[in-house]
Amino acid sequence: MHVFVTGATGWVGSAVVEDLIAAGHEVSGLARSKDKARALAAAGAHVIHGSLEDSDILRHAAQNADAVIHTAFNHDFSRFVENCEQDRRVIEQLGAAIEGSDRMLLVTSGLSGMASGATELDQPKPVSPRQSEAAANVLSQRGVHVAAVRLAPSVHGLGDHGFIPILVRLARETGVSAWYGDGQNVWSGVHRRDAARVYRLALEQGVTERVYHAVADQAVPFQAIAQALAHQLGLPAEAREREHFGWFANMAAGNMAVSSVRTRALLDWMPTGPDLLTELNNPAYYTHI
Repeated sequence: MHVFVTGATGWVGSAVVEDLIAAGHEVSGLARSKDKARALAAAGAHVIHGSLEDSDILRHAAQNADAVIHTAFNHDFSRFVENCEQDRRVIEQLGAAIEGSDRMLLVTSGLSGMASGATELDQPKPVSPRQSEAAANVLSQRGVHVAAVRLAPSVHGLGDHGFIPILVRLARETGVSAWYGDGQNVWSGVHRRDAARVYRLALEQGVTERVYHAVADQAVPFQAIAQALAHQLGLPAEAREREHFGWFANMAAGNMAVSSVRTRALLDWMPTGPDLLTELNNPAYYTHI
C-alpha cells in the first residue's frame, strides 16, 4: 500500500518509514527542510515538501495515499499547550481528508493519564493537554477509519533524543542521577524499531482496533533507570524532591506502565530489540547525548 507519514524524519517516524519500505510498501513523507528531504529520499521514500502548518499539502497527501500515519509532534515543551492544539488540528485535517473513504489513519499518543496496568480497551484520564486520542475519537464517530498507537515513555535506541536523554542531561548538570520518593514508580519502554513495526502491522491487518500499545518492557522501576544512568555516568544515585526535576517532575514521578498483551496477540507482535535497562547499560547509548 501507499502510506503517507508525517514526522517521517523524526525519531519514531524515520523508523516507521524504514520498516514500511523494507516490507514492500510505498511511502511518502513530509519534510520541512532540504536536509530532511535528502535523508528521506535516501531512505527510499517520496518527499513531500511542507510542514504541519500547510493544510492543503496535508490534505492532498492524505487523499493520494492508501493510509496515513501521523507521528509528527513539536517537542518544544515551552510551547506544549500550543503544540498540543496544533496536533489536534492536524489530526482533524488528516481525518477530514480521508472521511468517506476506506483509507486508514493511525495517530500517535502516549501513556500519560493511563492507570498502571491499563489495557488497550481503557481510556486515559484527561490530565494532559495532548488530545491525540480525543481528536481520533471525534473522527471515529464521523466514520473515519482511525486508531491510536500509544507509545511507551521511553522509545529507546542508539541516537535517542527522547525522555531518557532529558534525565541524562539533568544528571550531568546536577551531579546526581535521581529518583523521586522510593523510586518504585514505573515506566515502560520499547525499542524504536519494535514500535515502528506496530504501526505497520496495524495497517496490514486493517486497523481493527481503536488503540494499540507499543510497549515492550511493561514496568521498569524509575529507581532502576536512575541507577543505570548513574553507573554509566559515574555519578551517585539518590532520592530527590520533586523540585530537583523542575518542569520534568510529573514525568519523573509518574507511573506509566500498561499491558500490551492484546496488541501482541492481535498483531502477532513480538518485540526483538534490547530492553530498556540493557540499552541504558550500553556505553554507546550515551555517545551523542
